[in-house]
Amino acid sequence: MIKDKPCKGNNGNTKGLGCGKLTRVEYLKYGLGKMCGCLSNFYLNTEAGKLIVERSRLKAVSPRIKAQQDLETARQERKQKNSLGSLKVNVRTICHNYIKLRDKYKPCISCGQPWHKDFQAGHFYKAELYSTLKYDENNIHGQCAGCNIRKEGNLSPYAVNLPKRIGIELYDELNKKASLEKQTNFKWNRQTLSEIRKYYQLKIKQL
Repeated sequence: MIKDKPCKGNNGNTKGLGCGKLTRVEYLKYGLGKMCGCLSNFYLNTEAGKLIVERSRLKAVSPRIKAQQDLETARQERKQKNSLGSLKVNVRTICHNYIKLRDKYKPCISCGQPWHKDFQAGHFYKAELYSTLKYDENNIHGQCAGCNIRKEGNLSPYAVNLPKRIGIELYDELNKKASLEKQTNFKWNRQTLSEIRKYYQLKIKQL
């Protein structure tokens, strides 16, 4: 019997991507799930994924030589454009890598399960609902897959343990940021994302 596998990138292009949810093997490609949207996210928001899509399109509609020329042109255009979507994915990967390194050997923030190498970066305030807290290091902590995925964050014990982990002052500040989120029409830009990327790159070096 074939076991389900987690949605988790398995090569250089997709490594670090994926939601970690279990899915049927036939619904995985490059280690990413089709049904959960991670494969689509890879195709739409990463340079490597866009190039795969572009390569397939050109192969279908153009002679081989023209396809190679057009593909190189597309590669250069996308490299110059540095799309906001791909930058968000890149920042997310670096941010989550930092969280996993920072919280190495710490128990799950929710259930207290001893650290495991497969622990994920779990948000207290959900990234899809609180954009300004998506990359906030005080809002993201090492969490087991059971709490992060199957229990959708297991937020009740998370709320109890979070102030113990970061201190009551930072916890109150985090709650204040969350309350202000609904009062702002926040949008990410390349400059802000680039600054966050540099911040976490430096933090990783300092560990």
